[in-house]
Amino acid sequence: MTASDTVIELRDLHKAYGDLEVIKGVSIAAKRGDVVSLIGSSGSGKSTLLRCANLLEDSQQGEVEFKGEPVKWAGRGHNRRPSDGAQVIRIRTNLSMVFQQFNLWSHMTILQNVMEAPVTVLGRDKADVEKAARGYLDKVGIGDKCDVFPAQLSCGQQQRAAIARALCMEPEALLFDEPKSALDPELEQEVIKVIKDLAAEGRTMLIVTHDMKLAEDVSDHVVFLHQGLIEEEGAPETLFGAPKSTRLQQFLSSTA
Repeated sequence: MTASDTVIELRDLHKAYGDLEVIKGVSIAAKRGDVVSLIGSSGSGKSTLLRCANLLEDSQQGEVEFKGEPVKWAGRGHNRRPSDGAQVIRIRTNLSMVFQQFNLWSHMTILQNVMEAPVTVLGRDKADVEKAARGYLDKVGIGDKCDVFPAQLSCGQQQRAAIARALCMEPEALLFDEPKSALDPELEQEVIKVIKDLAAEGRTMLIVTHDMKLAEDVSDHVVFLHQGLIEEEGAPETLFGAPKSTRLQQFLSSTA
């Protein structure tokens, strides 16, 4: 794996909240076109790891690299912060995050929601962004909802709008934090189809999920986290078909 192939890499990452150490030295990497799924019990550190990758959380130790470029830090331990604001913005805009709760602006139409960041943050031409935004809304199956407001959509439609918004940033990778946990089972399938389509296109993705079927179907690599450490990792057919660790075996039997 060369630096040019690797979109995001975390090396020996540690993250604590006060005395509570949530991430205890985790290393993961996603190459261009890879889908990496993070699985594990609630509290295992999955979502925290994703937020550290996107610099939404400050880690206390370890390296975060984007396309071979290490994040620049100032301070140590709990005082450690990224020291280059422009670098943080560049990395965040290239690692678009899709959250559990959609986070759409209620006072804007769906089209305006999708267009807002590319226009205001990236300074792209409004007409070009509108054309792209309409295309991404078509891609996720809600092209006919451009002019409605979030409250007028189902939860599944809102999550698909959030995915279109992330795509409109033209990111190097998409980060999904439990993208279907707030959805009814019927609506989950809408979002799962979009994620599967994106995986089939060769999009680079990091996915935190409790859906083992989704992780098995779309992933190139699966990481099982337990109490802030990687307990086991590997190809989905190995991890789900022949888990080695007792802890992973117990976890998979409890989710079956």
